[in-house]
Amino acid sequence: MGIRFSVLSSGSTGNATLVANGEVTLMIDAGFSAKRVDELMMERGVTGQELSGILVTHEHSDHIKGLGAVARKYNLPVYANEKTWAAMDKAIGAIPDEQRCVLGTGETRDFGSLRVESFAISHDAAEPVGYSFYDGKEKLSVCTDLGYASDKVKEAICDADVLVLEANHDIEMLRMGRYPWNIKRRILGDLGHLSNDATGELMSEILNGRLKRVYLAHLSREHNMLDLAKMSVRGAMEDRGCFYKDSEFKLCDTYYDRPTPWDVLKER
Repeated sequence: MGIRFSVLSSGSTGNATLVANGEVTLMIDAGFSAKRVDELMMERGVTGQELSGILVTHEHSDHIKGLGAVARKYNLPVYANEKTWAAMDKAIGAIPDEQRCVLGTGETRDFGSLRVESFAISHDAAEPVGYSFYDGKEKLSVCTDLGYASDKVKEAICDADVLVLEANHDIEMLRMGRYPWNIKRRILGDLGHLSNDATGELMSEILNGRLKRVYLAHLSREHNMLDLAKMSVRGAMEDRGCFYKDSEFKLCDTYYDRPTPWDVLKER
């Protein structure tokens, strides 16, 4: 069947993504109540009993709010690196030892025919990661919550067929917004979040004939808009001489309140 995925919801109010290949179904993060996670999965025709496990990117509440409850409810293994386990331990409640699985940063693990590889990113968390998924020649990379894209991040995602990538804020909207300056400085820093312009710059460096779609994720409801994000990312790419046809490459939306349609990599 190959890889298919749906970003169940993405933003500062919560994050969760499903990745499946017909043999296994994995969830990345569970940043909502268990009830809301169930509702979002139901919209994509998936139940908790079908999940093979949960992968954790980092310990911030918008990524782990319902993690413990979902893992206990469906008796699911949870995968995170050791520093993330230590940082989120008290927040998620008791998890049986047999469900606590360590997936080290940079480690690769096979879940049936679906291979998962974690890679380090830059964010103000204990040891945040992104994930790449492989099935045969197909590759999906998911990379949000990063202040900047290091060379190692670029290397990790440059050969993906489809990419879920942060485009958190418009810099001027953030600067003019109501947040205190210390929070603005955090968001704008190397341990914060990618701006639209930074995402466009990154795309201009890694866009190749293989990458077909980029889902712009983790948009700020205060300091960004769907159309603005796509326009700004595309503008930043063109400013750096990176032009493309919509028939060859697309920028796609994610939403804070509903899932994206299933995207099947090999069928598009």
